Amino acid sequence: MQFQQLQYFVAVAETRHFTRAADLVHVAQPSLSQQIKALERELGADLFLRARGNITLTDAGEALLPLARRILADADTARHEVLELAQLRSGRVRLGATPSVCTGLLPDVLRAFHDRYPGVRLLIEEGGSHDLVRELARGALDLALVVLPLPTPSPALTTVELLREDLVVVSSPDAPRPGRGRRTVRVCDLEGERLVMFRHGYDLRELTVAACRAEGFEPDFAVEGGEMDAVLGFVRAGLGVAVVPRMVAARSGRGLRVTPLARPGLHRTIALAHRSDVAPPRAARELQRMLLER
Repeated sequence: MQFQQLQYFVAVAETRHFTRAADLVHVAQPSLSQQIKALERELGADLFLRARGNITLTDAGEALLPLARRILADADTARHEVLELAQLRSGRVRLGATPSVCTGLLPDVLRAFHDRYPGVRLLIEEGGSHDLVRELARGALDLALVVLPLPTPSPALTTVELLREDLVVVSSPDAPRPGRGRRTVRVCDLEGERLVMFRHGYDLRELTVAACRAEGFEPDFAVEGGEMDAVLGFVRAGLGVAVVPRMVAARSGRGLRVTPLARPGLHRTIALAHRSDVAPPRAARELQRMLLER
């Protein structure tokens, strides 16, 4: 009994027509008929009752059909599993992340993933959550690390919360300590401070501006429009203070003074997102597992 014969048998059983079955499996009709006859000889029983314009299964055919379907399904599963294992030896993962997450969270996880799967290419796209959600929706990314709540909630995306991170105020050690020298800063203490502000579309910009307005004042920008590295550089140069994630501040090395925000403080929630209607590739699912277990 050959695997190909079972494919032909199932095709005829489902179409009840030899010519249409041959078209379905992309083989000439005489070849398909010969293989079906060879299968019947092997099994010692007719599988079809052949009448002009009326092909039906015999009792033997009815018994074989679910078994043949199961064998074909198992073979398809085997191919799929082997392909997925191969993806972990090569393949790629397209990951989107906000710049601050790239700076704070990703380096250690990506290093561990690369050490385990050196053949998998990692393609990283930085952007705000709004842009990353759009790229996920159009299939340009496998996974994205976004800030919740999403700017535009999408039922087509599945999100899993990854971490809740405190925000802190960073300033130059050569400048006066924000908040009149106190060890913690309240959001209202930022009134009158010159802020180094991120570009439009940056999640941290929107969060900081909203927090200031909730305290009844408009923030005063010393300079605005930068990405994370530029903002930290401007703060080191003494141009102003900035509100950044604690993880970013901890990784930014010397040249920055870090002041916590007094309770209740400011926080942000990072989530891992992917499309709900398409399962990520095996390599992307493995990176997802490592991020969730970090």
